[in-house]
Amino acid sequence: MTDSTQKLKLGALIALVVGSMVGGGIFSLPQNIAASASAGATLIGWLITGVGMLTLAFVFQTLANRKPQLDGGVYVYAKAGFGDYMGFSSAWGYWISAWIGNVSYMVLLFSTLGYFFPVFGEGNTLAAIIGASVVLWLLHFLVLRGIHEAAFINTVTTIAKMVPLALFIVLAAIAFKMDVYTADFWGASNPELGSVMDQARNMMLVTVWVFIGIEGASIFSARAEKRSDVGKATVAGFIGVLLLLVLVNLLSQGILAQAQLAGLKNPSMAAVLEHVVGPWGAMLISIGLIVSLAGALLSWTLLCAEILFASASDHTMPEFLRKENVNKVPVNALWLSNGLIQLFLIITLFNDATYLKLLYLATSMILVPYFWSSAYAVLLAVRGETYENDAGQRNKDLLIALISTVYAVWLVYAAGVQYLLLSALLYAPGAILFAKAKRELGQQVFTGVEKLIFLGVLIGAGVAAYGLYAGFLSL
Repeated sequence: MTDSTQKLKLGALIALVVGSMVGGGIFSLPQNIAASASAGATLIGWLITGVGMLTLAFVFQTLANRKPQLDGGVYVYAKAGFGDYMGFSSAWGYWISAWIGNVSYMVLLFSTLGYFFPVFGEGNTLAAIIGASVVLWLLHFLVLRGIHEAAFINTVTTIAKMVPLALFIVLAAIAFKMDVYTADFWGASNPELGSVMDQARNMMLVTVWVFIGIEGASIFSARAEKRSDVGKATVAGFIGVLLLLVLVNLLSQGILAQAQLAGLKNPSMAAVLEHVVGPWGAMLISIGLIVSLAGALLSWTLLCAEILFASASDHTMPEFLRKENVNKVPVNALWLSNGLIQLFLIITLFNDATYLKLLYLATSMILVPYFWSSAYAVLLAVRGETYENDAGQRNKDLLIALISTVYAVWLVYAAGVQYLLLSALLYAPGAILFAKAKRELGQQVFTGVEKLIFLGVLIGAGVAAYGLYAGFLSL
């Protein structure tokens, strides 16, 4: 049981959501979006994304309030609604996504430091990997001192990284030119962008990545001072980050034309501000990115350990992952996560391309837990569970959950069959830990339906393995 003095207040939970979502993606957003879409298509894409992700935020809020006994978020909803193996798969997929995401943050952090110290290059030189390894284990031992202390530092870094972002928005708003923004509004002069809806769909794939972390408060629900704060933190954090992302994106489009933005090197925010105020603007954004990445690394280090600990606490994962130190930190879960991060940092030294593709694969894996969370909210509303005397709210929540579920299905589809097949390669070995957890309880490993699901995962893994060998799939 977590001591009451170690409970996380609303401000710390909001900082975890914002800190998890605002990492490196926002600093590359102007170029990433411009490479896919014109200004008009971008507005359509943000509208659809905003509605879809807002419904997902409301789903997490609803589930936090209506199922307060379900601690750990994301995976636990899949388990409650659709069985132990789906719960385990959601936890496993989320965890893999989280720690590989930290590898990407490490590489981007030292790539940005390369702006000041050329020895770090693109973040995958020997010096960069040594530096990243030092940062990794400094964070590791910081977190070992206590979740509450680490969450406090995360709050400080979250506030600190908002300063350069806020300054960018103010300066970009002053420099904004409507004629630049409206020129070629629908991208007609650039046929390579495709139709307006193609542009909107392609830019929406980019926006998925910058919203990952929306579930941050749900993961720490067991450590929240007030259970109701979990839902509030999720929605408040999401709305704040959405506003930030849209402003950075749209204001940049009023400073440089689409083709110019698309041609920028990342972090492209630095180049946009340099165009407005000169070299010191690029330096400011680079420093802001370093602070932002440091905070995001801390947020995701916490999340990596917490998802394993939470899922081990209800026997979804094996017992050894439940071990805590004297500071109530899940020590084995932390060592396992950071050990794998260290391994992949070494891999990036020799094979950067494989790392980059694995990053996209891992990011797509988080869409499955999002889908099951939305589907569980639909299930509750359809059954009327927890809505016995609240028919009006039931219909409202059902509509929101249906929209969120349809949006999650579309995202899985948009990510591509290739990544679904390749993700099976990462899901399949997880069954070893699932079987170990079941054996510890003296239970049968799979139910009849779960055997069929696992068979499907194995077939997918087999097709992916053959595809990699034959060359029609690539990592």
